[in-house]
Amino acid sequence: MASSSGLPLLVLQYRWFASHDGPGAFAGVLHWATGMLVLAWLLPHRRSLRGPRTAAAGAGLGCALLPLTSAILLGAATASG
Repeated sequence: MASSSGLPLLVLQYRWFASHDGPGAFAGVLHWATGMLVLAWLLPHRRSLRGPRTAAAGAGLGCALLPLTSAILLGAATASG
């Protein structure tokens, strides 16, 4: 579930950052998110590896949400201020 919701968000952010002169400071976070989601898909689908697959997908989703969350929080802080 985390990888199916994280992948479209990641693609959307890559396209948005590409249209605005690159990801800048968030490049590392987006690359880590991509790597973690790929790792979650490449791990064997055995019951014993369910925990590491879930952890990798969750970390990938967290990294994918980080730029969006920080932009929303920054916008809220400047608007209230």
